[in-house]
Amino acid sequence: MAQRLKEAMQRLSKSMPKGTPKMPSGGGMGRAAANGTSALIGAAGLAYGAYNSVYTVEGGHRAVIFNRVVGMKSDVYNEGLNFNIPWFERPITYDIRTRPCNLQTLTGSKDLQMVTIGVRVLHKPDPKSLVWMYRRLGKNYDERILPSLMNEVAKAVVARYNANELLSKREKVSSDISKELALRARKFNVLLEDVSITHLSFSPEYAKAVEAKQVAQQDAERAKYVVIGAQSEKKTIMEKARGEAQSAELIGTAVKKNPGFMKLRRIDAARDIADIVARSGNKIYLNADSLLLNLLGDADEKIEKFDQSAERKGFWRK
Repeated sequence: MAQRLKEAMQRLSKSMPKGTPKMPSGGGMGRAAANGTSALIGAAGLAYGAYNSVYTVEGGHRAVIFNRVVGMKSDVYNEGLNFNIPWFERPITYDIRTRPCNLQTLTGSKDLQMVTIGVRVLHKPDPKSLVWMYRRLGKNYDERILPSLMNEVAKAVVARYNANELLSKREKVSSDISKELALRARKFNVLLEDVSITHLSFSPEYAKAVEAKQVAQQDAERAKYVVIGAQSEKKTIMEKARGEAQSAELIGTAVKKNPGFMKLRRIDAARDIADIVARSGNKIYLNADSLLLNLLGDADEKIEKFDQSAERKGFWRK
């Protein structure tokens, strides 16, 4: 608007005659026209000065002033309405709100593994140092310094850790990057509010090696449990054999001390065989002595003779 007003005044001055025409003896009309033109020019200049002598700083911003005579002024102007000298002074506003900056870089770890790491930084300029920042860095300070700082610091910190430590000590790695990056950025009057690792990946070869190692560990653990199971089964078999041996020894002792024990076992076996034959639908004719069913025959005498013969031969001795 001020530029349009200035152009209109220039056109008006060009349209005015170079000399003042001779008027009749009174000359009052020419003086009146000259006074009107001067008043119009003065009003236009006053409007231009009034419009350009104030400026507004939005919320979350700060302003610095460039003076055509003395250069950058040392004051930093807060939010709201502020005043300046038209044409001689020009306001420059800075956004001091927190903004993100992301960087992803490829670097090497301590054990020479290639790592791709992504870092995100939340930053803002120091409001007290905006004059220094404009003189040396301009308004796009974040594009000038942060990418190189983030790249250098991330590579320096990752080189201190092995590949497996980057995963197990991720919080410490992020803390080291944050401390060193904040220290480097403070030299340029940039404040960091948060630094975090957003991405961390390794080369395909290393990922395959890690997977193979995990599979090998799982196979080793599985084999370990197989061995433990075999040992347990071995102990079970040994205990079973020991129990059967003790059972046989006890049976031999019982038969030696009480011959009626074998009769009792024959009766139990005969009852079991009789139950099986009774439930069967087939008709069979077998020798009763073979099936231990002849409980009233001479089987007892045969058993007694066998026991006496075995005792003479020493079968029931310990």
